[in-house]
Parts: sequence; C-alpha cells; structure tokens
Amino acid sequence: MGSIEKLIENLQEKIDTFESEPEFSESGKVLSISDGIAKISGLSKCQSSEMLVFENGELGLALNIEADSIGAIILGGYSKIKEGQNVKRTKEILSIPVGEDFIGRVVDPLMNPIDAKGKIKEGNRFKIERTAPGVITRQSVSVPLQTGIKAIDAMIPIGRGQRELIIGDRQTGKSAIAVDAIINQKGQDVICIYVAIGQKQSKISKIANTLKESGAMDYTTIILASSSNNASLLYLAPYSGITLAEYFMSKGKDVLIIYDDLSKHAAAYREISLLLRRPPGREAYPGDVFYLHSRLLERACRLSQDFGGGSITALPIIETQAGDVSAYIPTNVISITDGQIYLDTSLFYKGIRPAISVGLSVSRVGSAAQIKSMKKVAGKMKLSMAQYRELESFAQFDSDLDVETKKILSLGSKMTELLKQSQYVPIKAEKQVCGIFAANNNYLEKVENDKIGDWESRFYQYLEDFKEKLLQDISSDWNEKIEKDLRGALEEFNSRYFNASK
Repeated sequence: MGSIEKLIENLQEKIDTFESEPEFSESGKVLSISDGIAKISGLSKCQSSEMLVFENGELGLALNIEADSIGAIILGGYSKIKEGQNVKRTKEILSIPVGEDFIGRVVDPLMNPIDAKGKIKEGNRFKIERTAPGVITRQSVSVPLQTGIKAIDAMIPIGRGQRELIIGDRQTGKSAIAVDAIINQKGQDVICIYVAIGQKQSKISKIANTLKESGAMDYTTIILASSSNNASLLYLAPYSGITLAEYFMSKGKDVLIIYDDLSKHAAAYREISLLLRRPPGREAYPGDVFYLHSRLLERACRLSQDFGGGSITALPIIETQAGDVSAYIPTNVISITDGQIYLDTSLFYKGIRPAISVGLSVSRVGSAAQIKSMKKVAGKMKLSMAQYRELESFAQFDSDLDVETKKILSLGSKMTELLKQSQYVPIKAEKQVCGIFAANNNYLEKVENDKIGDWESRFYQYLEDFKEKLLQDISSDWNEKIEKDLRGALEEFNSRYFNASK
C-alpha cells in the first residue's frame, strides 16, 4: 500500500506544479496567412521584431503585438505556410551578419549572396534596429565628400556624416548622381553601400557592371530588394544597409550609403501596415511612417575621435510625382535630411544634365564641407546662377537689355555649359576649381558656348600633362601664389587653344 500512496503523492505533486504557459508562450499556431502576412495565436512572451520560425523552416518577423495574437511578416516565400501550422520563437531580435567579406558582393536584405560568387563567411551579427548615436558622441560635419559632379561640389556641397536628399521626378538622373558619387570615391578610403529598393533587376545589373568596369565594386556592396520581392524584404533592405554601414563606422571608417529609393520603401511599409490592419492616416500611410525614415536616417552621422571617428554619409533618393515636393513622403524626408538636390524635369529635357535646380537645392552644411580652394572660387556661384535663371526667363521678352544684364546672362550661359557633365564621368575637385575659376574670371569669354565642353576637356588634359604640381597645391590650399600660377596656366593654355583652332 505504501508504494501506491507514494505514487499518488508523486502524481499529485506533478499536477500541482504543472504549467501549460511555457509551451503556450514559446510556440503558437498560424490562424491565417495571406499576402506574406501571418496572424499567429499563442507566443504570449514574443517581443517586437523577434524572429519566428514556421513549421516548414521559413522565417518570420513579429511586427504587431496584440492582446490575443501576433502579426508577423514572412521573410521569403509564404506559399507553403498553411493555417494550423506550428510557429516557434527564436528569442532573438532580427539580426544580420556583417563583415569585410561583404565588400564587392551583391546580397539580398538578409545578406544572402545573389551574385553567384559563392558563400560569404559569416562574422559578427548586428541587430538591424539600433539606437542612433547620441549628440555627445558626434562631431560637426567638416570633411568634404566629393561627388565628382561640378554643380554639387561647387554649389550644394556634401560633407562626411551628412544626409543629403536627392529628389526629382522619374527618369531625371537621380540614380546616376548616386552612382557617380560612388565611382568618385575611388582612392578616397570610403566604403560604399548601394541599397536598391523595389528596382528592376536589369537596372541594378547595369549599375553593378558600371561599378565593376570603373573599379568601384572593390569598395562597394549592393543590397538588392528587387521589384519582384515581397514587401517584407523591401521594408528590411535599408535597415540592413545602415546596419552594415554601422559595422564599418565602428571600425573608424567612412561610409557612403545610397537608398534608391525611399518612396518605394514607404509604399512597401504602407502595404505591410494595411495588411496588418494598422489604421491608415494621411494618404493611406500609417501614422508612424515619419518614424520609419527618421530612425533610419538619424543613424547617419560623423562620430567624434573619442568614439572612433568614423562616419556614415546618407544619400536617400525620393521620387516625386509631377514635381510635387509638397507631397507627404517628400516633405517628411526633406524635414529629416540636411538639404536636398532637386532635379528639374524641364532642365533635363533642355539638355542641361545633371538637371539640378539651383533655386530649390540646398545644403545646410554649406562651405564647411568644401576644400579651401573651392570655397574661395565658388563662394558666390550659387547666387549668380540663381540670378541668371531668373533673368533668363525675362530676357526672352525684352531685346533691349542693359550692359550689366547682358554680362550676367553671358556668364550664366557659359557657366551652365561648363556645369554640364556626362554620366559616370566624375571630375576631381581640383580640376573643378580650375574650370570654375576660368569661367568667373572671363577666361571663357572668347570661347563659343558649343565649344566649352571641348575647351574644358582639353584644359583638364593640359593640367594633367604639364601642371600636376599646381593641381596638388589646389587640392590642399589656396593663396595668392596658387592663384597667380593658375592665371598663368590659363593664359598659356588659351594661347595654345586659340592658335590651334585658327
């Protein structure tokens, strides 16, 4: 009898201490699945942004934490996920692998290689949602990040650690500016990350080939969430990009990151949010769409030397509809960034490329992000170009113009021709200084407008061949001697150029 009583006592003890909650909190079941969104029961201890594993091995990300269910997005294919299947917690917030081996590769937002170059060795893992560095850890932007584009480096300069928006209608050259900036970082000790969000694979393939041909893939990573991917990967792509950038910044390196483009990112987030039954607000975007981009772009900064001294420069791209910069998403991103480069459709169709509108473009960092010589030479250029654009529209109605107006129009037209630039041909800052100095000081007065491109390319070649020391001096300083030497070089070159053309 004693053994039976002991058995009953043991059973009673197990019944008393039995808890069903641990099982309920660690695993759940799929209540419904549609359009890449799963509603899951159970998982009562699930955290926001926690990775979940479905019965068939697919990964999910918990976004909605509700009283009686979890709303999760599927990171991959969802056709094999069915109602009633089990889902387990991983107890890990979503993280991605980071490391030096990602340089030169094309990867998806989960950092899986998609360039047929084999596996990437996995090193550290960083969480994709991280708090932006605080004010105390940062320092002001003062080191230029040269794009190689004359109009930008002279009038709308970008510094390391800055966030400069590239905005304009479809097919106005936004991506071309970003790719030029990447190509121009060759030899500048800057790591580049190009995040393609909702772009065609054919377009990104062309960009990858262009970067490879110019030697830029040696320091560039492309993260691709193509238009054929589901919305969850488009949503993750920029966060994966900035996480990889933060890894390099933590090593004290300078990083340039391109988001191409955040309009499609906002649309993907809207799609996810509406499927998750989040309440829509203005233009059907959820109320937290501003936070979506602000927490992303705030992570770009320049750290002080005490915290490693690295930097992340962000160039987000936004596509406008019929030039409407006052729409919801454009105004959001304009208010987050440190200025914008606005591309004007009418200028583009006039053949002025890059089609940068001087009046609507601005850099809130300004001349702090320019080399000394550029600061000196291009100081009043933005104002004179804006003045020229204003006068140009009036001049067509009045043939009787005073001498001063004719002078402004002549200089403006020559400067406009000088600022035209072919795609994927960035120009070093010291050469830009020489060209702008020539225009400002009437050395182009006798050059016909349609010959300015030819004059410029020959002048740069002349400087490379005969004035290498002068170019080195201009890149590091500006003084009376350098100015005198540059004037002498311009006079000598013009003498050769006009004699040769006779």
